[in-house]
Amino acid sequence: MPKDSRDVADVSTDPAVSATGKTAVLYRMDLPNHLCPSGQKARWLLDRHGYEVDDRLCRERSEVDAFKKAHDVPTTPQIWIEGERVGGYDALREQLTNFDPKAKTYKPVLYLFAVAATTALALSIGFLGAITWQTLGWFISVSMILLGMQKLRDIESFTTMFLNYDLLARKWVPYAYVYPWVETSAGILMTGMLLTWLAAPAALFIATVGAISVFKAVYIDKRELKCACVGGGSNVPLGFVSLTENLMMMGMAIVMLAQIAN
Repeated sequence: MPKDSRDVADVSTDPAVSATGKTAVLYRMDLPNHLCPSGQKARWLLDRHGYEVDDRLCRERSEVDAFKKAHDVPTTPQIWIEGERVGGYDALREQLTNFDPKAKTYKPVLYLFAVAATTALALSIGFLGAITWQTLGWFISVSMILLGMQKLRDIESFTTMFLNYDLLARKWVPYAYVYPWVETSAGILMTGMLLTWLAAPAALFIATVGAISVFKAVYIDKRELKCACVGGGSNVPLGFVSLTENLMMMGMAIVMLAQIAN
């Protein structure tokens, strides 16, 4: 327990009065069988932003219930800054970092591509001893695996978003459920350079349909939609990133098919 933490039973001052200047008041649970993770994160965030924290710990469930009733709040932790109640951890994060949970962002897909790129580099250097054209191929195939896994993580949310714009899925709903399995499986086979005769045509088909669908929705119909590329529930906007994903798959599939032909 931090040195400046104390039990709520030992505190009688009004949090709104105590929260002045760079002193913040934090109420959080530290029960025998539960240390509130959101409370820990709130404490860390306040420390990070230079606040002296008046850290008040609820040690018993009855203290938690009494606190929520007294302040008419549904949950803990609760934070006060400058004499005003901010709310819980999410509200604190929004106030201190300007985080907007509804804002559009490319971060999830950029992180995914960064992991795929470093994995491709590791495979190339580890197995080939150099960076070659195969590095690019591995980058694309590993990206396909990671993107497919994100979709499979919550396939219902993915299919709901996917049906907003994919032309084939809107005609035949089962395709929305098949798509992530095809993408993931093709990525695995391409990474291992196995069954190219099956993986490449499958990837080329779903990528071509995807590219046409995205292009129509974004650049012809001018619709503002969220991309299902990293699964459901993301705030990644549909557009350049999703189109790039499909074009990369198309390119790799065409190259692999050309290699088979030769």
